[in-house]
Amino acid sequence: MNFDFDAQITAALFDQTGAVFALGDGSVRFEDRTRVEAHDGAVLCACVHPTGDGIVTGGDDGKVVWTRRDEGPVVLATARNQWIDAIDAAPASGLIAFTQGRTLSVIDAAEVGFRRDFQHERTVSGVAFDPKGRRIAASTYGGAALWYARIEKQQPTRLAWAGSHTGVAFSPDGGFVVTTMQDNQLHGWRLKDAKNLRMGGYPSKVRSLAFLADGQILATSGAQGAVLWPFVGSNGPMGREATEIGYDDTTLVNRVAARPNQPLLAAGLADGRVWIAHPAGQGLNFVKADRGAAIVALALSPEADKVAWADEDGAAGVAVL
Repeated sequence: MNFDFDAQITAALFDQTGAVFALGDGSVRFEDRTRVEAHDGAVLCACVHPTGDGIVTGGDDGKVVWTRRDEGPVVLATARNQWIDAIDAAPASGLIAFTQGRTLSVIDAAEVGFRRDFQHERTVSGVAFDPKGRRIAASTYGGAALWYARIEKQQPTRLAWAGSHTGVAFSPDGGFVVTTMQDNQLHGWRLKDAKNLRMGGYPSKVRSLAFLADGQILATSGAQGAVLWPFVGSNGPMGREATEIGYDDTTLVNRVAARPNQPLLAAGLADGRVWIAHPAGQGLNFVKADRGAAIVALALSPEADKVAWADEDGAAGVAVL
């Protein structure tokens, strides 16, 4: 199934109805081609709602909006004179976190009026919940900050590393935090002792990462193939080398997508192709073999039986695996 949208595509996701695309024209498009006007301006970030029903988007209109296929858009929160830069949701706790400038905010999908605002010294670039949905990691210049999602007055745990950190993720076991950086590298911390994990050697910036295989592998973009870091045991990738699959010296991997409990990896390339692979297996399966505009959004369905992709020219597709 292919689509040709007349706007840039911010994100590709899967909710309980199927694939969902968030667009730069402020609209949300569903796999059945339902269109909902969610924002007065561009969608800047998106995640699946904690219930799995629809998606939550942040826009340059300063609004956080819940959009479902069969319902009108619902404004969940607003930020005065600020863009919503990053967003995440936690199915385990029902919480939604989003960033606006130097502020990290938390709301409860089931409790109207609940909100926590946490301030940082520098702009917050990324946000991620831990697996239990109780703690939040926020990436910023100089490292990351860890907050308890529901506690109003607190001092964060600071994870320091020099440089600009552009995105953040927890490992599926909650034991590690990993950030992407403005430089061509990742950085990580083991939380039990704040041990630093230096994860470099990339030829370009890492824009996308995903855990798979029961959290034992972290896959990233940023190289001529998908880079795989081992996260087996209490030491994670410390003292271990990354491996690479799908190496192609004519292009770069732009996006990766996976599910923590599934062994399958999807990769979207700078030359417009999309492949899937089992890292432990042999060979790549190209679900989009035609070259074209760079892939800018990619998602794997919860059951790992569909992949959704979008390129920088507004073309998109959903393939059954």
